[in-house]
Amino acid sequence: MRIAIGSDHAGYPLKDHLARWLAQRGHEVVDHGTDSASESVDYPAICAAVARDVAGGHADRGIVLGGSGQGEQLAANTVPGARAALCHCLYTARLSRQHNDANVLALGARVVAPALAEEIVALWLDTAFDGGRHQRRVDQLAELEQRAARELLER
Repeated sequence: MRIAIGSDHAGYPLKDHLARWLAQRGHEVVDHGTDSASESVDYPAICAAVARDVAGGHADRGIVLGGSGQGEQLAANTVPGARAALCHCLYTARLSRQHNDANVLALGARVVAPALAEEIVALWLDTAFDGGRHQRRVDQLAELEQRAARELLER
């Protein structure tokens, strides 16, 4: 699987850990930065780049990381076609895939320890979308995105 990954400075240590861990498991990792935990960096552009890779079909999934993961999730979700889910436990990771077909995972490096992050990522990558009634809801999300884009163009 080709996985795009990115973080701010707070998420960097966990991003670095997960990128190596994913590569060891045979995944191709596309790293959008940052490259340091000591230099403060703004996350929106990094997370949007990860989400664009996924939404554009250049990556199968994306992972964005920060201190809490909340801002990173919000930034990724500004990209049409991205469905970023903030998951700090196995339950939300599984449901984000089964019910929402989440294609970007947001993690908080100050919230989730590396061992739990590995478990979350592994489960998230291995969990299939259930489809069925959930597909109808994912389609409704896509329609909301399209409607918002049309309304912006009409202004």
